Amino acid sequence: MDTAVKPQGCTNLKLRQLMRRVAQLYDAEVGKTGLRGTQYSLLSYVVKLGPIRPVDLARAMKVDASTLTRNLRPLLDAGLLAMEPGPDARSRLVTATAAGREKRTEAQRRWRVAQESLNARLGADRVLALHALLDECQDLLADLPEGEIHE
Repeated sequence: MDTAVKPQGCTNLKLRQLMRRVAQLYDAEVGKTGLRGTQYSLLSYVVKLGPIRPVDLARAMKVDASTLTRNLRPLLDAGLLAMEPGPDARSRLVTATAAGREKRTEAQRRWRVAQESLNARLGADRVLALHALLDECQDLLADLPEGEIHE
């Protein structure tokens, strides 16, 4: 007879509930810059990796092409990102504008406030353990097909 303690409840639900709480904390701070958390992440990726082809950006962010296109539009419209010609006639490159780099720097300061607040609320040791556990779980699930990932 198996007497081992088994996990109770839905892991997916628990992770989503935690993610919503964490996202609320970050969005409240980063939102002071006029960006949503997902927009800050996208802007940060482009600043770090750009100029970059949209397909490569989607792969780096682990999102599908339609999600990337939808998330790019407000940043392009706001003049924070630009779509420029690529090395051949059919390709395009996403790049951060000067205004985008400035906005990212502003948002990064707010992101740090959110991160420090989370560290204070949970304790640095718990955050480090959480990061290690999440990384380990990501590695253990890495062989699963990604399919469409939405953010």
